[in-house]
Amino acid sequence: MPNDLIAVDPIIAQNFFLEIDGSVVTILASVSGLDVEMEVATTQQVGKDGKSQTVKTLAGRNKAPDLSLVRMAPPDSTQDKMWGWFNDIMSKGILQSDRTNNRKNGSIVMYDSTHVEVARFNFTNGWPSKISTDQLSVDSNDPVKETITLTIESLARIK
Repeated sequence: MPNDLIAVDPIIAQNFFLEIDGSVVTILASVSGLDVEMEVATTQQVGKDGKSQTVKTLAGRNKAPDLSLVRMAPPDSTQDKMWGWFNDIMSKGILQSDRTNNRKNGSIVMYDSTHVEVARFNFTNGWPSKISTDQLSVDSNDPVKETITLTIESLARIK
């Protein structure tokens, strides 16, 4: 059994993309917030002398994190899908009666060096709530990066 675990190569986090509704929207430089988590409900049972006798934990609700996506800033934001989506929400809002208006389902998809999909995190009802641009400096030759906060309702690793 231990030799079987050694024989499996680890996932290398170098090729990953954001997909929305099945198509690649942007290449990512980093992602954080891929936390699949449940709330923990704790109960205590007390004995006749009033002291805690037993502590039990139960699975509570699923928690949905915000995803933080870092990418290279596009040269023209008017032609960029993420900026278009963000600006659409900023100008029109999200209709309360239409849950599919600007909320979208998508995935963070990881690939190996041969471009084979090795992992997939699916999210539901996501929308960009913030886009932050890196600090700019005349002393830098680094590419400009953007951090996109994607607010989601659920996250699941399916592969």
